[in-house]
Amino acid sequence: MKKILIVDDELDIVESLKFVLEVSGYVCYTAFNGEDGLRLAKEIIPDLIILDVMMPGMDGLEACRGIRRVSNAPILFLTAKSAERDRINAYESGGDDFLSKPFSQDELMARVSSLLRRYKEYRGKPDAALAIENM
Repeated sequence: MKKILIVDDELDIVESLKFVLEVSGYVCYTAFNGEDGLRLAKEIIPDLIILDVMMPGMDGLEACRGIRRVSNAPILFLTAKSAERDRINAYESGGDDFLSKPFSQDELMARVSSLLRRYKEYRGKPDAALAIENM
């Protein structure tokens, strides 16, 4: 079973995400701030991380940079911020995808499935240079 770490400071969002994901067969872990999210990412080694950008203390961008030092799991940013600069900052911090609040459950599940599929398919495959050398 795939493990998903949800990091968001809004209890209602965390609970609704957890419910939807668990009904779909995922095991969910939750954190309500960036510090706890970073700690859990190190402990549980999730298959996917859903991360809010705006949180008190360590925000999602800073947490993402910390997570990237210990994990290559895909990171889906969830945020109320949707300006182009916000998306660019999310990608530059190490995020893989970006979903603006409010969002539909169907789009969330499609993005989760897509990120997990790409991560599974490409993780561990040799890079192009190695593949060419071995031809």
